[in-house]
Amino acid sequence: MTRAPIVLTTLAALAACTGSPAPGTGDGSVTLSIVGTNDMHGGILPSGDRGGLALFSGYVKNLRDARAGDGAVLLIDAGDMWQGTMESNVFEGAVVVEAYNALGYTAAAIGNHEFDFGPVGEAATPRSSTDDPRGALKLRAAQAEFPLLAANLIDDETGKPVAWPNVMPSATVDAAGVTVGIIGVTTSTTFGETIRANTVGLSLAPLAAAISTEAARLRSAGADVVIVTAHSGGSCREFADPADVSSCDAGGEIIRVARALEPGLVDVIVAGHTHAGIAHTFNGIAVIESLSRGRAFGRVDLTVDRFAGRIAETTIFPPQHLCRFGGTGGAPCAESEGNASPPPAEYEGAVVEPDSAIEAVIEPAVTRVAALKAEELGVMIESRLPLRGGVESPLGNLFADAMLAASGGADLVINNTAGGLRADLPAGPLTYGRLFEVFPFDNLLVRLTLTGRELEDLLAGYIARTDRLLGIAGARVEAACRGSRVDVRVVRAGGAEIRDDETVVVATTDYLATTDLFAGVRPPEGAGPLVRDAVADWFRRRGGTVRPEDLVNERMPRFPPDRTLPLTCRLP
Repeated sequence: MTRAPIVLTTLAALAACTGSPAPGTGDGSVTLSIVGTNDMHGGILPSGDRGGLALFSGYVKNLRDARAGDGAVLLIDAGDMWQGTMESNVFEGAVVVEAYNALGYTAAAIGNHEFDFGPVGEAATPRSSTDDPRGALKLRAAQAEFPLLAANLIDDETGKPVAWPNVMPSATVDAAGVTVGIIGVTTSTTFGETIRANTVGLSLAPLAAAISTEAARLRSAGADVVIVTAHSGGSCREFADPADVSSCDAGGEIIRVARALEPGLVDVIVAGHTHAGIAHTFNGIAVIESLSRGRAFGRVDLTVDRFAGRIAETTIFPPQHLCRFGGTGGAPCAESEGNASPPPAEYEGAVVEPDSAIEAVIEPAVTRVAALKAEELGVMIESRLPLRGGVESPLGNLFADAMLAASGGADLVINNTAGGLRADLPAGPLTYGRLFEVFPFDNLLVRLTLTGRELEDLLAGYIARTDRLLGIAGARVEAACRGSRVDVRVVRAGGAEIRDDETVVVATTDYLATTDLFAGVRPPEGAGPLVRDAVADWFRRRGGTVRPEDLVNERMPRFPPDRTLPLTCRLP
């Protein structure tokens, strides 16, 4: 079930045929290069001269060539692999798994967005008793030639980690004569960051406890090296010295987990989820995380004494940007200008060439969605619409306005701007592909009927606990401290405050209605169209030009600015 990286299979076959020793030096030392990716989100294509799986494969090939004869390369992914681009979403992630198979991945974690597609087919959530809410995830796991790992994802019926085909708590591989155990875990917030209907019947065990149990088992079974692939992350700003963690957020989940583990139990953690960078040591563990969407990868080299079964040296590399030009040693990529291109990127002493075999793998998916991506919606974006502005989000306001127009008469819209919108809108003609990049989720437009008091209480709790921006249309939300509690006023666009006893119809996404802000209040009233398609239809009807300055009122924002959140109120 577990497929070793291509170079391992080739070298093992050569050794068997020739009788030559396993890779390594005369003293028994081998170098294992652990290459980590995370939060690919369907990012199979390059953006200009940067990123994409074909270019990544060129870097991996150079590293495998460097390791031939003295070690091995293990490709490890930390989850959120396939949700996020049209090329991937239309086929429920199949193209990403096919490309990962061709790259020779060793293992991957399951992330929260692996649950987003729900059952196999168009429906993003179960619509009948026969629909498997994890059908698409299980289909991708069956397609994968590498295991998907989930040690802390618990099946409520058995009380044990899920045991779907090719999904398991951990896996063991032989890498250049070194026994390597690999454990997978997912963030404690998983169920709050995907559609809850697709995770019913599952629970999450604490990450550190699940890792400790599985690592102890792997060590007792003879593992020389233990790696964790964790869809759980943190954030650091400086990467010059892996031992200097002063630029790291000590509250990051994976940093807290690493520090909670017994020293010597785990050697490397490949992290993810936060779309940030880590290349540091915590509690003696090398932890790497490398941005998102195929822009970079992380690397840890372990020099292992095969005879003693111990690690002699650990080398942590800064996140390596995927560059067609420049980018050596973690430096920023160079830009090509006109007909003059800078020198091509080099890695491990050789020029990096995009892999034509990987290009061939992804080309059918790219071709099949090209026409849909290019469809123009009849709107001109005058200048870039940013997700984050000075006080408000121009893009968030535009998206909420479109949802309100498509809601069928709702009083107001509340949307998940901070987590639901994923990219700025560039200047130029608005296409369906660009809209998809902004909102890649297959969420439905739904309605809730609340009292004014219920709405205020929900928003007050949200504002008090998070800094995540909400998109509002049809009203604005004001918040201030009244003693030790957050006091919220919701004011309609016409200026009238919504009374506590007033009935209000709120349009939102099924994600916010069932998983996040409105979870547990009451079931949504039916299911409308896909949010993205409803917004696209509104743009087609609207036409014209969109200007950022027409979408914001910085003196009277629709929602408290994220820099003021969470709003913590204390008695004087």
